[in-house]
Amino acid sequence: MARILPATDVVVIGLGWTGSILAHEMCEAGLRVVAIERGPWRDTATDFPTTYAQDELRYHIRHDLFLRPAQETVTMRNNTSQNALPMRTWGSFMPPNGVGGGGVHWNGQTWRFLPSDFRLRSHLTERYGAKAIPEDMTIQDWGVTYEELEPHYDRFEYLCGTSGKAGNLAGKTQPGGNPFEGARSREYPTPPQQQPYAPTLFAKAALEAGCHPFPQPSSNLSQPYTNTLGMKLGPCTYCGFCEWFGCGNYSKASPQTTVLPSLVRKLNFEARTQCEVIRINKDASGKQATGVTYVDTAGEEWEQPADLVILCAFQMFNVRLLLESGIGKPYDPATNEGVIGRNFSYQTTSGVDAFFENKNFNPFVASGAVGMIIDDYNGDNFDHSGLGFVGGGYMGAGMTNGRPIEGLRTPPGTPAWGADWKRAVTDNYPSSYGFAAHGSCYSYRGNAMDLDPTYIDRFGRKLLRMTFDFHDNELKMSQYLTDRLAEIVQKMGPKQVVKHPRTGPYNSSVYQTTHLCGGAVMGTDPKTSALNRYLQSWDVSNLFVMGATAFPQNAGYNPTNTVGALAYWAAQAIRTQYLKNPGPLVPV
Repeated sequence: MARILPATDVVVIGLGWTGSILAHEMCEAGLRVVAIERGPWRDTATDFPTTYAQDELRYHIRHDLFLRPAQETVTMRNNTSQNALPMRTWGSFMPPNGVGGGGVHWNGQTWRFLPSDFRLRSHLTERYGAKAIPEDMTIQDWGVTYEELEPHYDRFEYLCGTSGKAGNLAGKTQPGGNPFEGARSREYPTPPQQQPYAPTLFAKAALEAGCHPFPQPSSNLSQPYTNTLGMKLGPCTYCGFCEWFGCGNYSKASPQTTVLPSLVRKLNFEARTQCEVIRINKDASGKQATGVTYVDTAGEEWEQPADLVILCAFQMFNVRLLLESGIGKPYDPATNEGVIGRNFSYQTTSGVDAFFENKNFNPFVASGAVGMIIDDYNGDNFDHSGLGFVGGGYMGAGMTNGRPIEGLRTPPGTPAWGADWKRAVTDNYPSSYGFAAHGSCYSYRGNAMDLDPTYIDRFGRKLLRMTFDFHDNELKMSQYLTDRLAEIVQKMGPKQVVKHPRTGPYNSSVYQTTHLCGGAVMGTDPKTSALNRYLQSWDVSNLFVMGATAFPQNAGYNPTNTVGALAYWAAQAIRTQYLKNPGPLVPV
């Protein structure tokens, strides 16, 4: 029997990027906020001091900052004819754990989606006709436009101090920036990072190929910066330990460096860590949330009543909580009905390895989001007529790391061990380079999430079951992007180029990205979306669901900037509309 705690105005589930932003915004509105986080508290100064060892074995190989599968895992299958099995170790994606969430260990890549990404089905239908969209592809418009989100993109970038160069200011193309991006209201808060050798060579080759290279937008800062909440950040030192690691230099934007120092000073805020929410509670009508039930480290259950519930956990855990709590109709791929678990999508990555002579790229001089990129083959920036696919991605030369375990690259035919392998590693470590293509992943009827009928967790709850595979559209797109990338790389004069397009079936044991999307998506129709355009549940009006869970499909970009923009968009709607008149913000 859960012990009932005193009621609060707002309960926030999860204290990563979205949880920190929403908690701060609600406190600013004068509400009492309780944030409940499953993982431990993390501070930059104590957890990631400049004197701590950036241990690749501890953090990358042994996953020190991530959720342990023994705490919670998922089952995985490629299609409904297979039996799903539990993931015993994380592979293709890494669920975060602890205060700061994925914002602790992200690379800092800070992209805005294209305007056409937000009205994808409408855009593709208008340009190519409805028959260009595969029959089983369930892409849909978001219900919000780029123009509506632009001020909120701007706000998140100025929170992070994002370094970059605008390519479109108020509709006017700017030299040196991305000419394909949506219009910006102002420049990035800080200038681009200085580019290492390989990205500089790639930019030259891309120009020769008729493309439009620009510096990757990065929330690893190029110079000292004081953000909109008064937090001071320092310049990146190019240590190459960004993804999978915390940053002790205060140079990578994270909730710890941008939001939490302001939030924890507020008297109307309280955080409870190492407490796992197991259920969102509802009243007798099922139309209102009454709070949450959570379990502490002693295994004791507590009920936290609240007037407003904001779900800010990682994508798949948001979906699981909604299913466990009976909120929204579960999705059934067989009938294509229901909304919770629908439109699950991922990311379609590929790459090109190049081996050079008489080159020294100094790969250890690296930063999580430094690089030169082209967007010529992203989204619908190029004509897809006759190509047999829709979608695309950005690609280029990003200098993320030269770490000694994962950063080793040898030519095909090299033995996997022994003297010849050591010699190849020595010869190729400074002179080889990996170029990346980061492609979209659209949603399909067969890619979904539900509760597994067989496996349960330590609380007796059914595990979340993921059903996912890459479809022909994404595989064709990946091959096309990889070929175009290889053509540019060839202009750099390598002695050997090796292409790695994405192939099927989806392999959950090989790391790709942690960009899981969808499962409780936003939209304009309650029959095909779980959330309205303000990320408010259609079924429970005092419940808002944040994060990439709301993406109807995934674009060719990293999701964090759009996650942050949606958080501010939803926070504005709560503060200016919902609190004045609690109830549905969009008529059902």
